[in-house]
This record gives sequence, structure tokens and C-alpha cells, in this order.
Amino acid sequence: MTNIPRLNVVVLISGEGTNLQALIDAEKTGKINTRIQAVFSDRPEAPGIKRANRANIPTHYLARSDFPNRATYELELASHIDSYEPGLIVLAGFMKVLGAGFVRHFCGKIINIHPSLLPRYRGLDTHRRVLEEGDEKHGATVHFVTEELDGGPRIIQYCIPIKAKESEAELAQRVHEGEYIILPQAVAWLASQRLTLEGSNVILDDQKLEGPILIEDKHERSP
Repeated sequence: MTNIPRLNVVVLISGEGTNLQALIDAEKTGKINTRIQAVFSDRPEAPGIKRANRANIPTHYLARSDFPNRATYELELASHIDSYEPGLIVLAGFMKVLGAGFVRHFCGKIINIHPSLLPRYRGLDTHRRVLEEGDEKHGATVHFVTEELDGGPRIIQYCIPIKAKESEAELAQRVHEGEYIILPQAVAWLASQRLTLEGSNVILDDQKLEGPILIEDKHERSP
């Protein structure tokens, strides 16, 4: 493992960048064998940009509104990303849906962190929707990105039981804490060449996963 070169990573964000910070911290402590080459944001005021600046990581801002259509925007974004020759692109709270051309260009090299136990609750407002449905469990998923929104092969999930009378904000915070565990773990597997995508199959340690690796928080039980 020591002879494996560091994995060049580009991270895309739109907001606070807390999952970016989890990756920065994991890289600094040697938990992931990566080199975060650049951070891209679609919002100039995204707080995550400051996190990248503090870590001396180059940052870029590209606004969809500056381009005539999504195709030209994504071509420009892909070109900038390609200049860093990344082995992995991480969508860490990037709120733009990426088109088929972009996804195909980086096929097998893009992962996303999504705040639900996929395939349940794709899209937005997952915490509110879970509470409205009265679900007993919630969590987060790291998956490979495909042309299907939040539908790519799942790698790892973090699952928590929902507490009685738990607010949306409280639930979101507990899910975030799980995200900071599973996203660096997935990146660590990729960086150590233990994890690959072959067709639609997730391969970990030369074995096809029949479902995502599941990490359960059993310490938080509903009364």
C-alpha cells in the first residue's frame, strides 16, 4: 500500500463545505492517501471556499448563469477540472445537477454524498420528508454518480434511528456527523485502490458488493 501514489482529488461544493473539511482533516492526518488539488464552487459566497483557502487549496468559482446553457457551462467546468488530472471528483454538497455528458466524461471517477438512505428520498429536503413520512430510520449514502439523479451504485451508508419528537435541524445535524465518517471512508478505499466501479458493480477488495456497506449508529435510540 505504501507504494500507491496519492490520489488527486477535485471537490465540488455549493455551501458550508463541512464534508470538504472532513476530507481536508482526513488528508492532513494521513487517514486518506489523497491530494486535494482544487475546490470548485457554483456560489462565490460559499463558506466552503474559505475552508479551502485556509488549507491552501486552489479555488474556482463558475456560475451557471454566466453561460448560455448547461452544456457550455459543463464543458467549461470539465475543462477546468481536467487541468488538475484528478483521479476522483467528489460532490460534497454540490447543488447543481450534472448532465449526462459531464458524467460520462468522468465515468467511474465521481462520487456523491447524499443525505438519505438511498434509494429512498432522492433529491432535496430529505430530512423534512423523512419526518413527514414517520420513518424510523434515516441516514446518508455515498454513491458513484451516474446519469440517473441520486441513482448511481451505492458504496456505503450511515444509518441512525430517528428520535421521538426530533426536529428537522436536530436530525440533519446527526446525519451530518455520519457523513463525516462515510465520505472519508469511501475516499480512503478509492485512494488505496481497494474500491472500483466495474460497469454498474461496486467492487471492494475484489468482491462485488450486493448492497452498500452499512454503518449503524446504535447509540441513539428513540425513547
